[in-house]
Amino acid sequence: MRVILRRMHSPYRIAQIIVGLVTLSFAGCGADSPQITAKPQTLDQLARDYLVLELAMGQVDPAHVDAYFGPGELAEQARLNGWTLVQIDREAAKLTASLQSARNESNALRIDGLVGRIAALRMRHRILSGQKPDFDEESEALFGAVAPDRDAAYYDAVLEEIDTLLPGEATLAERVDVFRQQFTIPPDKLDAVFRAAMAECRARTLQRIELPANERFQIEYVSDKPWSGYNWYKGDSESLIQFNTDLPTSIDRAVDLGCHEGYPGHHTFNALVEQELVNKRGWIEYALYPLFSPQSLVAEGTGNYGIQLAFPAADRVSFEREVLFPLAGLDVGEADRYYALLDRLSALNFAGNEAARDFLNGDISKQEAIDWLQRYSLSSRARAEQRLHFIETYRSYVINYNLGQALVAEWVSADGASQEQRWRKFSELLIQPVVPGSLGRSLAETT
Repeated sequence: MRVILRRMHSPYRIAQIIVGLVTLSFAGCGADSPQITAKPQTLDQLARDYLVLELAMGQVDPAHVDAYFGPGELAEQARLNGWTLVQIDREAAKLTASLQSARNESNALRIDGLVGRIAALRMRHRILSGQKPDFDEESEALFGAVAPDRDAAYYDAVLEEIDTLLPGEATLAERVDVFRQQFTIPPDKLDAVFRAAMAECRARTLQRIELPANERFQIEYVSDKPWSGYNWYKGDSESLIQFNTDLPTSIDRAVDLGCHEGYPGHHTFNALVEQELVNKRGWIEYALYPLFSPQSLVAEGTGNYGIQLAFPAADRVSFEREVLFPLAGLDVGEADRYYALLDRLSALNFAGNEAARDFLNGDISKQEAIDWLQRYSLSSRARAEQRLHFIETYRSYVINYNLGQALVAEWVSADGASQEQRWRKFSELLIQPVVPGSLGRSLAETT
């Protein structure tokens, strides 16, 4: 693992970058024609062309379109076009040219954002076509960001602290796993605990953010997935939130997933994007969320940062001990040491990126990646294997969780913002059409 250190920009500069990059736009096939043409079109027409292009990619890559609640005829047009990857890339190039020719002072930010989205789509095309870009090149093209690259020595120092907290003869990963087992939610208590956590996440969010009156969600429990939770946004302010029950779920994950997938995370984000950008501004391109795009850096970053925003440390501990522990039937006797452990484990958040980078670059084998995850993420083998399955499926997407959180935290907390100010800035970020771009690059490394 090589070490690359880059200097971070000041919070003021970060704010400048965000303000300078707050627009996305998209384009797609006109409803009258199955092919994208180079003739002059309005930006709204180009936005429809963009939607057809992304939906066509979704026909080839089922993971590509995370959510779509736009016109059904555009989805049907994409299906009837039946474009291959080669055709999709060709149409992407043509659409980029059309957008650039339509660019003027009044629409520059929107078009620049769209061009960046299409560039991400074209990187995804390269990957699906069998090319193997460097991990950092890939993440920068898809998400506008490059994660810090730290060697084992950085993580070894954290492991020494955890070793002191949980002394014993077994390996540290085994000790952590055994200790955490006593904080596992029993399967028959899972639904009650999750619903209580979701209700509290929602209540705290609604005190700060006004959501559409009809916003709602459903919960499902699933298995055989590479992720622990997923929000499937359906449009009209409705989400299907799925929780994966493949592996035991610890008590802290209820708040984590409730905030991240629901409030003030993905459900909140998507409902506000639909309300503010699609319905109020008429930017139809936001009726589609392409998973492999810069939007994911912001979506996952706000999803993770929203946990600590809704539940400052002391509040969270009190809520879990007083409400969730009893619901799960768990003993609070070792709770203090448990929360101390969670605090130190958070310092290992970027360790998974190292395994992903080296594995996808071909520098380590699958077994070596699993070994790294077990050692430096302190995961059980089963959890390490699930994590590697995620990496194999979503590749450099892993950077969006930890790096995205760091980006959002840096901006929202800039200049010593109060809790009230952090909520306000966070709310503004959710409804801004942000393209991270150079923002991601500037915050990708820590000193």
